[in-house]
Amino acid sequence: MLTIGTIVMGAADVRRAAAFWGAALDYVPREGAVDARWTVLVPARGPGPGLALGLSTSPVQERPRVHLDLYAVDAAEQQAEVARLVTLGARPVDWDAYPADPDFVVLADPEGNRFCVIDTSHG
Repeated sequence: MLTIGTIVMGAADVRRAAAFWGAALDYVPREGAVDARWTVLVPARGPGPGLALGLSTSPVQERPRVHLDLYAVDAAEQQAEVARLVTLGARPVDWDAYPADPDFVVLADPEGNRFCVIDTSHG
């Protein structure tokens, strides 16, 4: 049986991306240091998939086919996490595809990679 081991994202500045995602997810570099071309972040505590960041010169997709969904337990935690992520360098995305009563907020990391913060208690 296969399991997800590592999620891979491109970054124009691997160190900046590693700093953002490390702080956002409480992840640390697997090898103890961040390389400018490639690094893998892993959970600081406990199990979980790795997040690999590789140097990339390709442009960020405006509507990515694959993205991260980060889960919050309720609307209050979602709002607090969105605010925390913005202080770390994320920015809100003007998303024209929100449903009438969304359970998600679309953000972009400092590299422009889009991700969602999900309120998992939403009906």
